[in-house]
Amino acid sequence: MNFTDTSAVPPVLRHSSALRAVMRLLAAGFAGLAALPALAADAASVLPRSLESYAATEGAGVGEVIRQRIAVEPFNLVASLIFLLAIGHTFLTAKFRHWAHEAEEAHALRLARRGRRPRGDQDEDGLPDEVSFKGQLLHFLGEVEAVFGLWVLVLAGAITWFYGWPAVLDYIGHHVNFTEPMFVVVVMAIAGTRPVLRVAESCLGAVARIGFGSVAAWWLSILIVAPLLGSFITEPAAMTIAALLLARQFYALKPSPRFAYATLGLLFVNVSVGGTMTHFAAPPVLMVAGPWKWDTAYMFIHFGWKACLGVVAATVLHYFVFRRELAALEQLRRTAPAARSHGGAPVPLWLTAVQLGFLAFTVFVAHYPPLFIGGFLFFLAFSQATAHHQGKIELRSPLLVGFFLAGLVVHGGLQAWWIEPVLKSLGELPLFIGATVLTAFNDNAAITYLATLVPGFTEELKYAVVAGAVTGGGLTVIANAPNPAGQNILQRFFPEGVSPLGLLLGAIVPTLVMSAAFLLL
Repeated sequence: MNFTDTSAVPPVLRHSSALRAVMRLLAAGFAGLAALPALAADAASVLPRSLESYAATEGAGVGEVIRQRIAVEPFNLVASLIFLLAIGHTFLTAKFRHWAHEAEEAHALRLARRGRRPRGDQDEDGLPDEVSFKGQLLHFLGEVEAVFGLWVLVLAGAITWFYGWPAVLDYIGHHVNFTEPMFVVVVMAIAGTRPVLRVAESCLGAVARIGFGSVAAWWLSILIVAPLLGSFITEPAAMTIAALLLARQFYALKPSPRFAYATLGLLFVNVSVGGTMTHFAAPPVLMVAGPWKWDTAYMFIHFGWKACLGVVAATVLHYFVFRRELAALEQLRRTAPAARSHGGAPVPLWLTAVQLGFLAFTVFVAHYPPLFIGGFLFFLAFSQATAHHQGKIELRSPLLVGFFLAGLVVHGGLQAWWIEPVLKSLGELPLFIGATVLTAFNDNAAITYLATLVPGFTEELKYAVVAGAVTGGGLTVIANAPNPAGQNILQRFFPEGVSPLGLLLGAIVPTLVMSAAFLLL
């Protein structure tokens, strides 16, 4: 479109200098917008900076390598400090929520003094009640799933300051892989539907009936069987199903905070290692399976059977520690039964088969977003046509979890500059321990991916880094991609939200059990 062509303009305006100035401004603006892709392409080599571009530092220690890389690229330090602040923010979300409640209570008092009704009631004028902007803002800052996305805004500002806006477009548009966040959104939405949950509950119920369907039997079956199914239906789907069933069969009975956190930590660790029987279900394994030529047979021989023993051992150990509380919960269930099933009319067999087919298709094409997103649109149409069997399709939680993971991968893509030399400097046992600890501060898939970039890794070192990464996958909510899904589903059972310290303490014992399984067996 030629904005300088004024032939169609009425003669009275055609010779207006103001009109010509506006036309030139519009032409310049649209030309600038058209040039943005080219500018972004010119910035393609800026971020993330390749590790090969740093000068060789033979014989230098880790600290010296990190200092040299900061000197060469000061933005490295800025990106990592922003990431550290985002992690720190996750520890403060409960405080933000507390401040939000205080702000909303103060706002309600101000409304009462003005004769207005509390929020939720309709005023006589028919207008909606005023809300507390401060309270809503603090609530948003207190959402764990929003934290990394918020700090992406700070990161984008820093990138713009150092390199310009085209570098932001190029990095986020071309160098960050959002496949995993998108997949988690879709698989959570499908796995959380009524037909799929009824099938999962029926299968795990068959196992629980060995223990006469008691609370302890449900607890054991969910925490052992569901995580191991993650090797076949993917870890995000296993986490979604396990968390939803735990909410119904265990957390609804209000266990003690100590038992609640111990169960949450055990769930996260079990899911993290439970996907290692195959080479396609666990994100940290998927990152190395291609480069290192690991197939399902290799995974089961070197990891899978050890993971099975570790999951069983950790869960049984927790059972003996908390067996008295499980017995008390069983007594409570008998006197005041919690909801035991998803209820409603039976779901037709053909509809359940179709629903499972959608889930299977999503898992099968998990690495091809156009396919699983297209399949998801067909699923939404199918669920609308069969709405009387579906129940409510929950999208809020999957979208929040996807937003969390998307923010995490944006930050994580700029941390290779310091993680790579740390991994490269460690021996077999220190590498296992280092990978376990580093996983708590970055997604374990990022740790294993960076390991594929380190030259000269022996089979022993490859085993150590993957075993450490999956072992540490329950220490924090950011340690393993499915963890945000589990936290989002279960956080309503924790009065102040899930405490990062509580989760860490709850995950320590199963993490030690899994360490022993991978190191000693």
